[in-house]
Amino acid sequence: MTDHLDPKGSVLETVGRTPLVSVQAAPDSVPVYAKLESFNPGASVKDRIGKYMLERMLERGDVSPGGTVIEPTAGNTGIGIAVAAGQLDLEAVFVVPERFSVEKQQLMDALGAEVINTPTSEGMGGAIERAHELAEELDDAVVPQQFSNPLNTEAHYETTAPEVYEALDGEVGAVVAGCGTAGTLMGMARYARERDPETYVGAVEPTGSLYAGTKGADVEEGEYKIEGIGTHDPTTNELFEPELVDDVIQVRDREAQNELKRLASEEGHLVASSAGAASVAALAVAERIQQGKIDAPHDSVVTMFPDSSERYLSKGIYRSFEEWTE
Repeated sequence: MTDHLDPKGSVLETVGRTPLVSVQAAPDSVPVYAKLESFNPGASVKDRIGKYMLERMLERGDVSPGGTVIEPTAGNTGIGIAVAAGQLDLEAVFVVPERFSVEKQQLMDALGAEVINTPTSEGMGGAIERAHELAEELDDAVVPQQFSNPLNTEAHYETTAPEVYEALDGEVGAVVAGCGTAGTLMGMARYARERDPETYVGAVEPTGSLYAGTKGADVEEGEYKIEGIGTHDPTTNELFEPELVDDVIQVRDREAQNELKRLASEEGHLVASSAGAASVAALAVAERIQQGKIDAPHDSVVTMFPDSSERYLSKGIYRSFEEWTE
């Protein structure tokens, strides 16, 4: 986590170095650790790619100072890019499907970005198409495209994974994380496998998402309430590499909500549904390692808590399951 020992020149210098904290419900013999990404200045893991991608794209000349960044996003990536754009002399425009968090869209607006909504029925595919149309209409505009840009994966390979390995002295047995764009998981998985090819890698998605189909599972597409992870069309998530994943673990909405409530009441974590799902899956993997069903190189599991529950309070995340899902 960014320390207090010296002043920083801007919020960009506070991105990363987030705490790694034990999940107390894990087996004693196989601890589970979660990266608390709400400690970033924009309060989510997406601050990492906002900073990293824009800095690299400016260095490469993909966009010039004063240019425009247009991104299709469910929200947190928009906030992360908006934080970085404001400090790097770039304009920011975000295309957001209507069903996503109102809080996130308000924050993007507060950070000086323009928010354009697309119909929920068109999903992220519709948002991606609209973003590219807008980029063609403007001079010096670029679409970072978190779903296909290798810089997304690279950001986590260069920052998130080394932080984890430094904190645990390299003793990481399993990496289990939510899979949305797949950048976080793939960056961490690639780093982990380079250090020990036997490291277990688990991708987490909601029941109703279709990543598991890429590993040969017979899965049925369906609606889900968990935000920020999963996909109805894996072909739009170009960063996902099935060969780097041992299992795709599906978590039901009810399981994720039960866990996010437990994390708050028992462990003091104010996290959202994607973290609830990640915790359910990581704890299950820890149990399987303890039982000898997974042969991991170390008795430890690392996961990610991507953001805070505060951005989802208007959606009733802590209410009854029926209120939340309806």
